Amino acid sequence: MSGALSRLLGDSAAFEDDGRRWSMPEEGDPHRRTWMAFGASENVWGRHLLPQVQHDLARIAQTIARFEPVTVLVRPEDFDLACRLFTAANIQLVVAPLDDIWMRDTGPVFVHGDKNMAAVDFNFNGWGGKQKARQDRKVADFVTRSATVESLPAELVLEGGAIEVDGRGTAIITESCVLNNNRNPGWKKQDVEDELRYLLGLEKIIWLPGIAGYDITDGHTDFYARFARPGVVVAGLDNDPDSYDYEVTRTHLDILRSATDASGRPLQVEVIEGPSQVRPRYDCEDFAAGYINFYVCNHAVIAPEFGDPRTDSAAHATLQRLFPDRYIAQISIDGIAAGGGGIHCTTQQEPV
Repeated sequence: MSGALSRLLGDSAAFEDDGRRWSMPEEGDPHRRTWMAFGASENVWGRHLLPQVQHDLARIAQTIARFEPVTVLVRPEDFDLACRLFTAANIQLVVAPLDDIWMRDTGPVFVHGDKNMAAVDFNFNGWGGKQKARQDRKVADFVTRSATVESLPAELVLEGGAIEVDGRGTAIITESCVLNNNRNPGWKKQDVEDELRYLLGLEKIIWLPGIAGYDITDGHTDFYARFARPGVVVAGLDNDPDSYDYEVTRTHLDILRSATDASGRPLQVEVIEGPSQVRPRYDCEDFAAGYINFYVCNHAVIAPEFGDPRTDSAAHATLQRLFPDRYIAQISIDGIAAGGGGIHCTTQQEPV
C-alpha cells in the first residue's frame, strides 16, 4: 500500500517495507567521487553575481579534486566556459540539462544495500515550488543512471540538505522543511520516520524545529547541525540578535545537548559561532554567513571563510580538532553565499 493511500485510509504505516535493507553512509566514509552542477544562470543569479558564482563553483571543484574525483554536470551552452574554469585533471565534465547549482538538493541520496548500491530520488520540487525546476527535478535520475546504480523511489518530497546522518542509524532533520505543507502535506513525524527507516536505515531521528519562510530551503539541517562522527555533532550559533536564526540556533543547541543517538548515548555537541562581519561587497540580506555548511571528502574538509579573522580562525581550529586526520581547506565562496547557499549545498557524495 502506498504511503499516500495509507494515510488517506487512516493506516499509520507510511511506507511498505519490502524486506530489503538500506543504509545511508556517513559523509566521512570513503567516496568514489563528488557530484556537482555548473548550472548558474543570469535569470536566477543576476548579471553582476553570475560570474562570481561560476568562479566559486570552480574553486570548490578544484579544491575537492585534490582529494577525490569530481564529476560536474554542465549545460551545453556553458561547456566551453566550464572547460576554461575546471582545469584539474581529476574533474570530469558531463553535459546535462540544469536549472541551477544545488546538487545536494537536486541529486540523489546514495545508500548501501546488502549486496549493491542504490540512490534515492526524493522528488525535488523547487523547495516547495519557490523556484522553477523543470530540469533540476530530473537530475537525481540522471546521476543515478550515470552512476549505474539501482534507483529507489520515495514518496517523500525533500532535499539532501535537510538530512544529516551519522551512518549508524541516527539522523538530524528539520521540521520546518520536511513537515512543510509545500512538500509533504498531511505527513506526520511517524510517516517520515517509517519511510526513512526503510530508505536510509534510520533508527532514530532527532527533530530540530528549523524556521520556515525566511530562506528558500525553509531551514535545511546542513546550515544548523552536522555530524563530525557518530556521537559528535557540530552546531552553528548565530550571535546577531537581529538575525532570524538568533533564537532558533539556541533552541537547537538545547535540543541537541539533551538528545541521544540510536545507540542511546548522549551527543557531544561542539559549537561554531557564525562570523560577525563579511566582506562588504557581498553583505546582503540573503548572505549565508555560517561555517556549518562544510563538506567532508576523502582526507579533507572543505569549509568557507568570510573575511572575519577571529571567527574564520576559530572555525578552522574547531574543524581541525574534530577532524584531526583530515586537511582543513578554507576557501572563499562569497558569490554562492550571497545567493543563500554554501559548499555543502553544491556537492553530493557518491560513496565507495
